[in-house]
Amino acid sequence: MANPKILEAKQAIIDEITNNVKESSSFIFLENNGLTVQETMELRRKLKDSDSELKIYKNTLVARALKNLNIDVKDELNGPKVVAFGKDIIEPIKAVNEFAKTHDKLVMKLGIVDGKVTELDELKKLATIPSREGLLTMFASGLLAIPKDFAICLDLHSKNLES
Repeated sequence: MANPKILEAKQAIIDEITNNVKESSSFIFLENNGLTVQETMELRRKLKDSDSELKIYKNTLVARALKNLNIDVKDELNGPKVVAFGKDIIEPIKAVNEFAKTHDKLVMKLGIVDGKVTELDELKKLATIPSREGLLTMFASGLLAIPKDFAICLDLHSKNLES
């Protein structure tokens, strides 16, 4: 029979994973095929800048936590995996995608976005969406375009009336 202290420690990790999945808008599984410690620290810093985290968990504990949440990730929990997660939906995905472009040893495999299992192609699409600030800027410029065009129109009309 297993040691009760070990079982308690494992249950605490399962609870931590469960809470991270519940509280995170995006939870991304990454395949780590030999990143150095410096590269891992660099990725952690990039994720921390976007208010996200990178954690390494045992696949069996992740599988148990996801089973508790009724999330099926099929056979994706094979081999060395790390997880990146954050409260923002897009920022962790963008940070990991940018990092993976220059480090071929890190590969995005699968994600849980807003509680739904998301395949790699959908993650790649989400990575191309501009940041929240960029989207707000685009929205504001769209709102300002109509009054600006109207003001130009009125100015040209007033100049036509004067001549």
